[in-house]
Amino acid sequence: MRVTTRLRSLLAGPDLVVAPGAYDGLSARLIMQAGFPVVYMTGFGTAASVLGQPDVGLLTMSEMVSRAAALAAVTGDIPLIADADTGYGNPINVRRTIREYERAGVAALHIEDQVSPKKCGHMEGKQVIPMDEMAQKVRAAVEARQDPDFVIIARTDANAVNGLEDALRRGKAYQEAGADVIFIEAPRSVEELQAIKQALPDIPLLFNWADTGKTPPLPLAQIRDLGYKLVIFPVSLLFAATHAMLQLMEAFKQGQLPTEYADHMVTFAQFTRQIGLPEIQTLERRYGVQQ
Repeated sequence: MRVTTRLRSLLAGPDLVVAPGAYDGLSARLIMQAGFPVVYMTGFGTAASVLGQPDVGLLTMSEMVSRAAALAAVTGDIPLIADADTGYGNPINVRRTIREYERAGVAALHIEDQVSPKKCGHMEGKQVIPMDEMAQKVRAAVEARQDPDFVIIARTDANAVNGLEDALRRGKAYQEAGADVIFIEAPRSVEELQAIKQALPDIPLLFNWADTGKTPPLPLAQIRDLGYKLVIFPVSLLFAATHAMLQLMEAFKQGQLPTEYADHMVTFAQFTRQIGLPEIQTLERRYGVQQ
């Protein structure tokens, strides 16, 4: 089964689809090994891991596609959903963006209606393009895909800019333009989440579980009961890894050694096992490679 078809089957199924966010090949591999059915490539985490800078539209389309291809090679037959920012231009640019992400091996992407250069959806100071302009970008995305099962997710950031009523109008317009999933970014309350579902009852909805962001951190059971179909955790792994590294750096500054931090680390053998060294060694023996 193609990864696109697999993702569509999951979205059509009875269960909430949970997709932790990967920011590099290692995090993607760990998510896959943990048994999650879908991996999400976070643009926020990609900007941080590639550039060491915030998610403010600094990465180019080719850089994002390159990272998406690397992650798709790791995840294999596990569907990868990728951030595609604003689609990197007008509807003509969006057509190329879709083709490039498809060739990279991802199962889905989301594009948003922010003015370029965009910002992380939970930052202040965002601006959005006109609704009709974004609807044309969604239509271009739908028409450009070569695999009919490739999933187009349309995101609107209008809630923070113009209010929920405008965000709901945009969600409906993007659905009419052919989007497969609607992603209304940064609802601020359960009441707003309920209003989104009431306004968009007939299309899968994405819940962005952004740690310490604007959306309330709800339990998965409540997210499912609210009628959402897909939940992404874009920054949880990144924030956890960053916290651990900061703690270790503080220990170094105080003159401690890694051995004193060992209870919070994997061993060399554990790490190499996680990243597939035993499989490589098996292939070396099979092909008589000098060890």
